[in-house]
Amino acid sequence: MAKIEIEATRRRVFAIISHPDAGKTTLTENMLLAAGAIHQAGQVAARGEARRTRSDWMKIEQERGISVSSSVMTFEHMELIFNLLDTPGHEDFSEDTYRTLTAADSAVMVLDAAKGIEPQTLKLFEVCRLRDIPIITFINKFDREARDPFDTLAEIEDKLALDVVPMQWPAGSGRRFKGVTDLASSDFLRFERPEELKDLSFIANKTPLAGDEINSFFDDDDFLEEYREEVELAVEYGEFNAQSYYEGHMTPVYFGSALRRFGVLELINALAQFAPGPQAEKVKKAGQDLEITPASKEVAGFVFKVQANMDLNHRDRVAFLRLCSGEFKRGMKLKTAENKTVSVHNPILFFAQDRELADNAYAGDVIGIPNHGALRVGDSLSESGKVRFAGIPNFAPEILRRARPIDPLKAKHLRKALESLAEEGVTQLFRPAIGSDMIVGAVGALQIDVMAERIKTEYNLEVLFEVPPYSTARWLSCDDPVMLDAFLSKNRNNSGEDLDGAPVFLAKSTWDVGYAQEKNPDIRFLTTKERK
Repeated sequence: MAKIEIEATRRRVFAIISHPDAGKTTLTENMLLAAGAIHQAGQVAARGEARRTRSDWMKIEQERGISVSSSVMTFEHMELIFNLLDTPGHEDFSEDTYRTLTAADSAVMVLDAAKGIEPQTLKLFEVCRLRDIPIITFINKFDREARDPFDTLAEIEDKLALDVVPMQWPAGSGRRFKGVTDLASSDFLRFERPEELKDLSFIANKTPLAGDEINSFFDDDDFLEEYREEVELAVEYGEFNAQSYYEGHMTPVYFGSALRRFGVLELINALAQFAPGPQAEKVKKAGQDLEITPASKEVAGFVFKVQANMDLNHRDRVAFLRLCSGEFKRGMKLKTAENKTVSVHNPILFFAQDRELADNAYAGDVIGIPNHGALRVGDSLSESGKVRFAGIPNFAPEILRRARPIDPLKAKHLRKALESLAEEGVTQLFRPAIGSDMIVGAVGALQIDVMAERIKTEYNLEVLFEVPPYSTARWLSCDDPVMLDAFLSKNRNNSGEDLDGAPVFLAKSTWDVGYAQEKNPDIRFLTTKERK
């Protein structure tokens, strides 16, 4: 087996998705801690105290206690290399989650044991379903009072249309939480609550569920008997089916407490055992539909995220490249599908905000490419420049706002800032055909807050976001360019273009969109757009 193939089989790229407050960031950091990638919960250790940082590094994330920007973290475990993509938990950033999931081969869905499927969990899961990626479920916070786990599993089956297979079964919750049984081995993993959090261990003591040794740990014969009956019922869910999991139809379920580090190591082991490695990707090469595999010799990958100003001291801009084939070496020259050459002299691997130089990388790795606006979300990169991956779509915004600087003399500066944020995928930017308004589009109101915060922090600009005369936007497409031009000329008050110059219909309401579509059946009013 060639080296590039061996290295690719060692990679696991997975994303973590959850509702806010389900414990995703705690789980992320304790997974890194369990694997030895960091040495203190809440911090990612790199080179010395001055470079330590939390996985939520953006100021607004620290203030509000939520994740709004995807982080990438690399760690090793069981001779495998894991690339963990920590996605935004808030539904207002579901588009960023979707872009991140295009780079993931599997996902971990984190649920709060007391709440089960929440509305934003459902929305983020639908984003997953667009790609049918395999999902492992981790039901968190069993050290607190929880719902009946049978009810939670039934809810997953009902609301997400997923087959569930519990791999473990919890005994109680809150103060009565005793641990979980591994259903494959019948070993009981004991949850022992230490006096000090610093004394927590990732390795749980095991006791056979069937023997007498477990009696003293439960201290309640009725509780133990009832629990053993539950375990028998849990086994009735059936066996794990790898093929069904790979196809996105079945989810294995694990239980624990990320805060107490209980079940975290078992979850990492499950990823090592079940999560798929890098897969073959469908591409266009020189106009032909082809498939590239991780062992293909040509280095190729795609940009799924761009983040500016991670380091305010250097005003940097980093493109996150998911490698799909070949052996990348530091110093290589790669080309975009538009034949733009990018020399990659300082590729980086990530530990949240911290970074280190990557001398080489393989399919399944995520590397950062510092650049000055040369790369955008959705760009394909390869040695030949002839490989084009499927585009990462933009979704029609649910909120439109007119952006205006408080100082009118800084309108040009604001436009430049908004264009930069749009290239990152933080917002969408539309230019109406008439006037000089700058219209930004967002999925939710929190995106607007993040834009205002970043523009103030990174560009030293105060900006107002006002309600414009439009409430919705649709991309326009037509097989007849003359017909499309005629429509745009006739509807100049409601037309414009996006950052790429693609035509857009800006309407007062969805009713206006429907009316325009009815009157112009040959023109398509699109809610998604792939950048070509």
